[in-house]
Amino acid sequence: MKKLFILFILTHLQADTLDSLLFHGNCVTCHYKNEEKSAPSMYEVRKRYKTAFPNKKDFTFYMSQWVKHPNEKTSIMYDAIKKHGLMPQLGYEQEVLKDITSYIYETNFTQFHHK
Repeated sequence: MKKLFILFILTHLQADTLDSLLFHGNCVTCHYKNEEKSAPSMYEVRKRYKTAFPNKKDFTFYMSQWVKHPNEKTSIMYDAIKKHGLMPQLGYEQEVLKDITSYIYETNFTQFHHK
């Protein structure tokens, strides 16, 4: 019965809720919302990427590609790499990374955003 209930819940969650869960379950370990500790804040990451890639499709494509294969030469945040080191390769599926980066694009990290 528990498995059926969980399956029901998962099939009825909205996509943005799943994206939020993916983000909060993975990214906030290092990337705090508005605070720089072991990595740049999500506010800063989003701001830099939106400046470089204002179009959502370009934003999600480039960021998800970079997170899939972090590389200093292709980074748009070279100063963050100098300060915190290169982000480790995480091994997530490309589609999961696109969902997470889509959530990042849509989320204002200066406001409460946990859904």
